[in-house]
Amino acid sequence: MTELDDTSVEPSPPPSLRTAGDSWSITELVGATALGVAASRAVETAGPNPLIRDDFARVLVSSAGPAWERLADAELAWLDDDPHARRAHRLGIDYQAVRTHFFDEYFADAVSAGIRQVVILAAGLDSRAYRLDWPANTAVYEIDQPQVLEYKTGILQRHGAVPAASRRPVPVDLRDDWPAALTAAGFDRTQPTAWLAEGLLPYLPGDAQDRLFEMFTALSAPGSQVAIEAFGMNSRSNSQRWLRMRERLGLDVNVQALTYHEPDRTDPVEWLADHGWQVNSVNNRDEMARLGRPVPDDLADEAVRSTLLRARLGAPTH
Repeated sequence: MTELDDTSVEPSPPPSLRTAGDSWSITELVGATALGVAASRAVETAGPNPLIRDDFARVLVSSAGPAWERLADAELAWLDDDPHARRAHRLGIDYQAVRTHFFDEYFADAVSAGIRQVVILAAGLDSRAYRLDWPANTAVYEIDQPQVLEYKTGILQRHGAVPAASRRPVPVDLRDDWPAALTAAGFDRTQPTAWLAEGLLPYLPGDAQDRLFEMFTALSAPGSQVAIEAFGMNSRSNSQRWLRMRERLGLDVNVQALTYHEPDRTDPVEWLADHGWQVNSVNNRDEMARLGRPVPDDLADEAVRSTLLRARLGAPTH
């Protein structure tokens, strides 16, 4: 996809921190990125005219420690002395708000079409099972590392949060036999499903990404839908953003070293279209502009490049 191409010269990615079969708690490795994303949702929710509302994000982030609580500060006080860094960080929050809005709308449309089975792959601190308006008898399966799901469940239970759907955690690594674990949790492959892969693909090797596509396609009854964020890592912007977090907050998270950099990875749009899915996609920058969060020209080099896509299995409806 041309929108993922970045022809500018960027530094080589740092050595990978990933190992086969690695696991993590919420403040480690990939788990920490879930905290960073939830912090963005917390800031967006507390701001004027938010695109999305996630009233659970702040408590999930602040419970991880004082530094994370500062990251979720709606005033971004930790960047008060650096206007450029503040604007660049705010741009990252805008992106998170726009992609969250895109996938919230996807789920609203999916349940309006009659789907009552949802699977969130690598759910992290996603609180959609609690905060979205789900029809009766909707089951929301959340797949992620055991420690991540335990953290989220424990925090929200202690704060009296009640899921708005039948929430079904599935503690399993996506590199393992997650279809078996999903089925054991009650998943019904004869019923249409709404799948979500948000902020996931770069954390999987290319072959594991392809297996993931093959597995959820095999588990999908006709009429199933999927939404995916397909993004290329902008080494320059991400390195600067996480460097500031490390220097100012002591949060040592290196997204570049946690993701897989493989230029010949399968294009999700092409793969889905070749396997029976009807795909619609949008460039994230177009979507940001549509929702009133355009990328400023002077920050274009520091902005995420991604494609947000939705697809339906089977012939298009009329």
